[in-house]
Amino acid sequence: QVQLVESGGGLVQAGDSLRLSCAASGRTFSTYNMGWFRQAPGKDREFVAVIRWTGNLTYYTTSVKGRFTISRDNLKNMIYLQMNSLKPEDTADYFCAADLRRVGFSLEYTDYEYWGRGTQVTVAS
Repeated sequence: QVQLVESGGGLVQAGDSLRLSCAASGRTFSTYNMGWFRQAPGKDREFVAVIRWTGNLTYYTTSVKGRFTISRDNLKNMIYLQMNSLKPEDTADYFCAADLRRVGFSLEYTDYEYWGRGTQVTVAS
C-alpha cells in the first residue's frame, strides 16, 4: 500500500516556474514507477511524465519536453516535478501516481494503482 500527497501548486504567471512535490508513504516506494498526470476542467486526465523505479529513465509528453523535469529521491520517499516556462495551457490539477510494473513503464492512467488527491496549478496569461 502506498499513500501519496501532492503539494506545491498555485497561481503563477506565464513564464514562471513551480516545483510540485509528492510525498509517498509505504516501505516499497522505491520499487514503484512514479508518474505525474494532469486534468484540466472538462478534459480527460492526461499523462505528463514518468520516472522508472530505478530512477535511470524518464519520459515526457511532447508538450512539456524541455520545460518539465521529473525526479525522485527514494531515501526521502519523494517525487518532484520541476515546471519551467509555464504556459496557460498547463493549467490543471496535477496528480502523482504509482505503478507496480517491473518492466518498462506506462503512459496510461488506468495502469497506475495508487493516486494522490492532486494539487492545482493555474497559469495566468
